[in-house]
Amino acid sequence: MASNISASGAEKFVEERILAGLVTGSLLQHKELLDTLQDVDVRHARQRTLLQVGVGLGKTDWVEELLARGADTDITDDSQQNALSSAEEMVRQFPEDVECLKVLNLVTLVHRRDQVILHRLKASSSRSTDHVTPMASPQCDIASLKSSVDSLRREMKSLVRRLSSSLEEFKSLACGRDTLLCCLEEAVTSTAEDVTLIKRGLCGESCLSQPASDPSRARWECVDAMMRKTRIMYGSGADGMRRLYERLYDGDECTACIIKFLSGDDWVRVMVDLKSDHIGRMKEKVVSLDGAQMNGTEWYSFCDFERETVYLGAKDCSGNSEKEVCSRLAWALSQLSLKLVFGNEGRPYSEGDVECEREWIRALEELEKRKKRGERLDEWISFALKQSTWLARINYLTAAVPCIMAFDGSTEGRARLQQNAPLPLSPYSNNVMGTLLSKAKVGLTSISHAFFITSWSSLKHSNH
Repeated sequence: MASNISASGAEKFVEERILAGLVTGSLLQHKELLDTLQDVDVRHARQRTLLQVGVGLGKTDWVEELLARGADTDITDDSQQNALSSAEEMVRQFPEDVECLKVLNLVTLVHRRDQVILHRLKASSSRSTDHVTPMASPQCDIASLKSSVDSLRREMKSLVRRLSSSLEEFKSLACGRDTLLCCLEEAVTSTAEDVTLIKRGLCGESCLSQPASDPSRARWECVDAMMRKTRIMYGSGADGMRRLYERLYDGDECTACIIKFLSGDDWVRVMVDLKSDHIGRMKEKVVSLDGAQMNGTEWYSFCDFERETVYLGAKDCSGNSEKEVCSRLAWALSQLSLKLVFGNEGRPYSEGDVECEREWIRALEELEKRKKRGERLDEWISFALKQSTWLARINYLTAAVPCIMAFDGSTEGRARLQQNAPLPLSPYSNNVMGTLLSKAKVGLTSISHAFFITSWSSLKHSNH
């Protein structure tokens, strides 16, 4: 098959497809793709391997499959954690999660097996060295051991490559179908053009005017993506959580843009306790943006920047209490979106954006004056002003805007902000919302479809 896509580009695409499948898809749907992977220990974001990502997500079936394919449990990521330490950390955080415990048992067994193999190789190397060079140094033994392990890994990867080669041979049998597929595409295109001409003749141009996208489908995809990122640790009530996300999406554009942005981030997670109104059981200790260490029982919701995880206590997310829980969720999700979109430690502007920084400084100064005059401020804004560091004050103040919207609704929320705190609303609407929407990622289905269309077009032109 003629193609202008480089081998490295194709391999990169396979790696991205597998990573996407690991995050959101089924193992059965991606086993054939795994067979074509050259290196099962390929690194991804933050130097994590597929095994480390699977451990962090609690995907037992994926972890088992990757370990069976020779995934290394000792490789460390940017935070110097390997698969075993990550699995142990997940169990410490979520001791009642059965999947986390299964993942830990799998990784522990394979890690112990590897250690036994290394020990035997080391003993064998030492015995052979005793016969040849009695004065051999420990450094030589270690070098020999590493060489043996590397040799084993190369053999495993060679087997994977041979399997991939066999798959390529099978695929080559289907290459002769390309011509038929091209003809089919041309026939379909021609038919579509004929139908278009008929429609124009019968109904006029107005019959052809359709919206560029389906808003209801976009809403469903965003909410569904957020539900896949959500793990209910205690209690049950997926319908209640879906209502919260739908409320944020439908309430106002300033809360909708947060859902639209975060739904496209593969690493975001939301941990929920439906049996408590605080997060203490999920996260015993937290460190606020002020640097203060506090108990999780003191927080209704919390944003962990390091792990890109939001924790929510949602004991009662129905009836009159729904808007209260929704506002707590909006507060934490807003903080995380600021950190991810601007990359400036959670501030609502990019590093070096002096003009936008001045806008927020003016907003804080105006609110400080109102506070000194004894004016009554919203509790979320008052909480932001109590913080001792600039980072905490500016992040919490920004998060207060969508939080108030989520509680009061769009009309009342905006009226309340205009009356009590008009200055934060302006930079949020002008800078934060626009940046979130502009950087919101399309869904994985759309990405795959766009890549297919581009690749198909390239292949067709190269064949011609």
